Amino acid sequence: MTTKKTIDSKKVTKAISKKITTVKKTSKTEALNGVPDIRRYFYKNEVPLYFISATNFNMLGADEWIKGFKFICHIECFDGQHPNVFSPKEEIPHDEFTCIEDINNYLLQHPEVQDYLKTRKKGKNTGKAMFLMFDEKTEKLAKKLGLQIMFPTAKMRTFMDNKVNTNRIAEKAGVPCVPYVLTPVTDYTHLTKVSKSLGTDLVIQTPFGDSGHTTFFISNEKEFKKHEEEIVKEKEVKVMKRINCKGSAIEACVTRHGTIVAPLMTELVGFKELTPYKGGWCGNEIYPNAFNPEIREKATKYTQLFGNQLRKEGYKGYFELDFLIDQDNGEVYLGELNPRVTGASSITNHAVFALADAPLFVFHILEWMDVEYDLNIKELNERWARQENIDGWSQLIVKHTEDTIEYVSEAPASGIYKMFDNGHIQFDRMDTHRRAVETENEAFFLHISKKGDYIYEGADLGILVSRGRMMTDDFKLNARAKSWIKAIRSKYVSEIVKDKREKIILTGSLTK
Repeated sequence: MTTKKTIDSKKVTKAISKKITTVKKTSKTEALNGVPDIRRYFYKNEVPLYFISATNFNMLGADEWIKGFKFICHIECFDGQHPNVFSPKEEIPHDEFTCIEDINNYLLQHPEVQDYLKTRKKGKNTGKAMFLMFDEKTEKLAKKLGLQIMFPTAKMRTFMDNKVNTNRIAEKAGVPCVPYVLTPVTDYTHLTKVSKSLGTDLVIQTPFGDSGHTTFFISNEKEFKKHEEEIVKEKEVKVMKRINCKGSAIEACVTRHGTIVAPLMTELVGFKELTPYKGGWCGNEIYPNAFNPEIREKATKYTQLFGNQLRKEGYKGYFELDFLIDQDNGEVYLGELNPRVTGASSITNHAVFALADAPLFVFHILEWMDVEYDLNIKELNERWARQENIDGWSQLIVKHTEDTIEYVSEAPASGIYKMFDNGHIQFDRMDTHRRAVETENEAFFLHISKKGDYIYEGADLGILVSRGRMMTDDFKLNARAKSWIKAIRSKYVSEIVKDKREKIILTGSLTK
């Protein structure tokens, strides 16, 4: 005889509910697992993504890694030949540009740009954008257009970009800085009093300013008087002991899993052949064993500590640190922070270590893509630190170094140039990528100033990128660098304009 059991409806309901919940959990999109998944994800990307800036220099090559990535630029460096660069054809009336933020705000208000964004929308999704520089006005304009900015807020970036605040963050992170004081300065007598512990040979930096513009070397009252107005107007400046140092740069990315750190690069600073500014950045090199293992390890450790502190402060994404290496005792000190992509990003993102995994900007963008992912940061950093995963590249930022305003009647095109044994160069072929450079007798040139432009002291003429080194081991320009600089300058033909106030469009650097 079969015994029938009474069915408990509550238990059945509970069991069904549990089963449904289990199905929901298993049907959830799985997290991206490591670099291969991340690369595949971006190759299949359907979200409109943009880099909006004066030029596309800082994010060169991003369109090759990410489907649907486009550049919106004010300056068309490739003269219409780059397939993924959009520049408005007609110029609309605008106030005089004083900075990159002004250019970006102009672009976001331009009808051609607005129409371009509309044509690429995915349903109601306008997409996401990166900017080299942006302010709170940019944020409002982007929001109005439905664009999400793939960076922390302008307010946060401005706070961290302040050289005074950078030192305070470094203190919390446990990262050493050159001996310094943070203080207002009222006059030279006051300066000598507040900086007594630092000696008489000083470096003063104001909170903000383009490379080399607001770094002052002061050892006597005469030198102070030359820059007094700029120094005393600030509520607070950074006064440092002057040390015998060489500059270096390192880029990194704060992610939810930790801080990814790229290899340490040398910096070219203050070369009169390239820049009119004594402390001005004018290029980088990356090559195996550029620094001894101890310096490399310190720089990587300090960058991770700083990145971890940035995360605590609420920051995520791309950043760059300048380190000062004391030539007298080998100590590594923090110089400054750039909370963004930078002029060095092109070197970082196209070296072998990045191409073997993924460029640093890919991990930055991933933080804004509303997708879960797993990544072993320790293993990635270990791979990137191996010297066999680094190849040799150099870039030179070529500026107009004379105190003149000149009209450009001829300018070299962007692309690959070849140098002959006699030191002269010739345009060889059009290309949008520096990887097309095959030997040290070739270089990729990206023109910033072109025919019809007006150039002024400090204006960017262009960027020259080549394989191999451009400096000697004692941080001086080598013969090859001088030959390339002379040759590329010879391709520019310009004439002096009498009225220096006429036709000035922008003061400051477009490359950062």
